Amino acid sequence: MKKIIPVVVFLFMLNAATQAQVSSDHLSFKGVPIDGTLDEYVLKMKKSGFMHSGTQDGLAILKGDFASYKNCTVEVSTFIAKDLVNKIIVMFPNVDNWTSLSSNYFNLKEMLTEKYGRPAESKEKFQPYKADDDVSKMIHVLLGNCKYYAIYKTDKGTIELSIEQIDNKRSFVKLAYFDKINGAIINEKAKSDL
Repeated sequence: MKKIIPVVVFLFMLNAATQAQVSSDHLSFKGVPIDGTLDEYVLKMKKSGFMHSGTQDGLAILKGDFASYKNCTVEVSTFIAKDLVNKIIVMFPNVDNWTSLSSNYFNLKEMLTEKYGRPAESKEKFQPYKADDDVSKMIHVLLGNCKYYAIYKTDKGTIELSIEQIDNKRSFVKLAYFDKINGAIINEKAKSDL
């Protein structure tokens, strides 16, 4: 009987922790509510399999697998004055061809739409130029002329999917999670500074 009690207590605590994550009023990333201090959140992400690369100025960088994609970079952001996590950004691996880049984007968009419904806003075009073939599309991505994004709004926050480029050299799909509650708290704190 003495051996059963610790097991029952452990299962009860595990169930309570799981229920707390599921029933949270905060937007979740990998099943973990986007809430708490930066150190607390990084610890939870490490338990989910991410490796912590470093933290500086309220931004923690982690590496790991996400949504069946290997070697993603995850940025966990906080407002330094409040030390409250409010934004998670996932940068999927760099891609050097349009076929792979657009495949990543549309695959993630399909999964997000299945989970959250139709995007509140979406645009998929090249501006101001027309790109016809894969090579010209990739050139326009690197020049910053690719406007591909989908924004999902939920009661708990906003999720933004986009195709991005950095320094006209790297292109990748980015997924950003913005928690509504903590975003409002940070916004109020910022307004009080004005």
